[in-house]
Amino acid sequence: MSIRLGVLVSGSGTNLQAIIDRIAAGTLDATVEMVVSSRPDAYGLKRAEAAGIQTLTLSKEVYADPITADEVIAAELFRKGVDYVIMAGYMRMVHEPLLATFPDRVVNLHPALLPSFPGAHAIRDAYERGVKVTGVTVHFANADYDAGPIIAQRPLVVEEGWSLDELEAHIHEVEHVLYPDAIQLLAEGRVSVRDDRTVAIAGR
Repeated sequence: MSIRLGVLVSGSGTNLQAIIDRIAAGTLDATVEMVVSSRPDAYGLKRAEAAGIQTLTLSKEVYADPITADEVIAAELFRKGVDYVIMAGYMRMVHEPLLATFPDRVVNLHPALLPSFPGAHAIRDAYERGVKVTGVTVHFANADYDAGPIIAQRPLVVEEGWSLDELEAHIHEVEHVLYPDAIQLLAEGRVSVRDDRTVAIAGR
């Protein structure tokens, strides 16, 4: 079945573009109903508009109260009949209004293998630690930052001599494949959250 997505962005929107491209290719059973941006100058908005997707940008004044902002976002996405909220480079934490409206249906992408290297600087933190393997995590968001149930992970071997920029570029390449793959698992109804707050994937 096809699922309806609301996508939250703050920046360039490359993961949004990967989702749009996979839908267009027929390999992701989803539609993007709305793209919400925390910044009016986010390039992700242009990507959405080019694909004919409705957008919503909230002002700094609304975002000054994060609960109010999330109430507005939750109401708009609920009105659009969204099944899952997809955080794609969204640089704000989500709060109770969104989490309660879409329980276990707010999905986040993190550029490290959680629980290692949580937080906003995961790629740099992993690089400076000198790890030999890092990767990407797709997880359900909850009230604890980067701590929700893990849906999918994909490792990336860090080659000797890579610069931080090179590592970041390779991480993004993994993201652009893994995120649509994980969303397709949701579309196929194969993802469930167990009582112990771990994720089960049917057919694996």
